[in-house]
Amino acid sequence: MTAVIIGAGRIGSSVLELAADADIEVTVIERDHERAHDLDTIDDCHVIHDDATERDTLNEAGVSDADAVIATTEEDATNLMVLMLARNLGCETLVSVVHDKANIPMFRELGATTIENPQQLIAKYLFRSTYNPGVQDFMHVGDTSSDAEVFEISVSEEALIVDETLEEADVAGYLSPNMIVVAVERDGEVMIPRGHTKIESDDLITVFSKDGITEEVVTPFNPGRKESVQAESE
Repeated sequence: MTAVIIGAGRIGSSVLELAADADIEVTVIERDHERAHDLDTIDDCHVIHDDATERDTLNEAGVSDADAVIATTEEDATNLMVLMLARNLGCETLVSVVHDKANIPMFRELGATTIENPQQLIAKYLFRSTYNPGVQDFMHVGDTSSDAEVFEISVSEEALIVDETLEEADVAGYLSPNMIVVAVERDGEVMIPRGHTKIESDDLITVFSKDGITEEVVTPFNPGRKESVQAESE
């Protein structure tokens, strides 16, 4: 597999490291001289010090034969222009960071996969880790008007659902009607849950919630910081 990465800032450099670990042949286009020079020391990475919005630069990078183009610059306009040129040159898989969510429709009209505002995503992770310590990871589902999310949450010892089957928990009213338990990970093994699946403490639960990560959805698995503080005070 081959990929062309546009931009070698913090995001682009991280993508490059992941690609290198996966033995993907990478070409990086970076117009900043210092960044481009630093990348020259990386094995199996072809670096082009030039402007990626120029068709000749993309041709030099072999975009027409690349399996994917990944745009990671800090400017949405630059990312969009590069992907438009890449599409015109024949690249089928386009991926881009989008910093302003108002620009997402333009990228999606182009058929690009988008990652919205990485700074905001980091902020969400930090907030979730503080407010809901049990939440391990999450992903937004649908367009920007949707609240739906898929997330992982660890089951605490004091959780209501511990030692209950999913069917028992549903009858008891612990589970929101707008959520589905998608997977249960226990001792390194991932299980597809059924009604008779019993939940244990320290299980890692993958949940789809139409309403997102709400208190109603989270509390049965992990009461969270507020409840834990109250319990300690008692």
